[in-house]
Amino acid sequence: MKFIHTADWHLGKLVHGLYMTEDQRFMLKQFMELVEKEKPDAVIIAGDLYDRSIPPTDAVNLLDEVLYFINVELNTPILAISGNHDSAERLSFGSSWYQKNQFYLNGKIENSFSPVSLAGVNFYLVPYCEPVVVRKMLEDDSILNHHDAMKAIIGKMENNLQINEPNVLIGHSFVLGGKTSDSERILSVGGSGCVGAELFAPFAYSALGHLHSPEAINHQTVKYSGSLMKYSFSEAKQKKSVSIIEMDEKGNFTQKYHALTPEKDMRELEGHIEELLDINFYQQQKVDDYLKITLLDEGAILDPIQKLRQVYPNVLHLERKIENKDRKDKSVLQVQKEIQQNELELFASFYEEMTTATFSEEKKDWMASVINQVLREEGRK
Repeated sequence: MKFIHTADWHLGKLVHGLYMTEDQRFMLKQFMELVEKEKPDAVIIAGDLYDRSIPPTDAVNLLDEVLYFINVELNTPILAISGNHDSAERLSFGSSWYQKNQFYLNGKIENSFSPVSLAGVNFYLVPYCEPVVVRKMLEDDSILNHHDAMKAIIGKMENNLQINEPNVLIGHSFVLGGKTSDSERILSVGGSGCVGAELFAPFAYSALGHLHSPEAINHQTVKYSGSLMKYSFSEAKQKKSVSIIEMDEKGNFTQKYHALTPEKDMRELEGHIEELLDINFYQQQKVDDYLKITLLDEGAILDPIQKLRQVYPNVLHLERKIENKDRKDKSVLQVQKEIQQNELELFASFYEEMTTATFSEEKKDWMASVINQVLREEGRK
């Protein structure tokens, strides 16, 4: 069978105060044209259809238009799940009668254990879910993090897995070792939001969402499609695409990337303001792209962003390289001060506990000089 894997549309996304809905419409038009051309057996959307639990009306209307065209006009089955940005309850509305037209939308983890079978392939739809919900549902107090939760979910699936047929998991997770970007919402603190790639071994293909680069992880069967378009300047060098998968009856598959081209790209420019405003330079640029500009000038510049926007109307972020260096130096100095203070406090506590004597101001000044000397020597190494 053939299916198209996409994810992380984030409809209704606000980037630097600008709604991206029309840019998303431009990208989704290309996507609909691709579906019409490729005629896949199914389209997979692996979570984060919306960017927030209560999306703006324009975003709701856009999703409705796209899904109607693919599922009703093209009569193409859709397999979709909710992500960590979505409201599972809102997305799940009407899901029971959506299935009459082979539109399978799962926002509830309890509906994940029975596969959807299409063209000889079994698809397991696993929406984003907090570990505490899985722990309660499975009555398993050993589930403490996302890895534990996914292990328990897949373990329960394996009880009924048809090992003689291809099985595909659709999920929304942060696989350990994946490359992140600034526009992805952290799933939890520390490493508790990560899941190990080895958990997906029972599946011929794992179609994941959450990480925004299609190259977020290098794995034979665990794949991210990446986001619909760039949503932060940390993604400026990424190439956005969707994956076209052709799978045989044994679960072997080939993967082909299809690039999506934005109307306005998200790029970074660096240079002196005179250079950037030189006609010989900007005539070589696509000036209406969304830009982050870093100025190399050291002197004062009067209202630089307005000058730049006369040529580049969509400058979203402007910074000075020298200011970045100053901020970095101040940050290092602050860390050193905090280290010094922490060391002094620790030594003071130790001294008073071991000697029962008071750690006087004279002793404090002497110890501070010793700590400063050590820090300076470490800085020279």
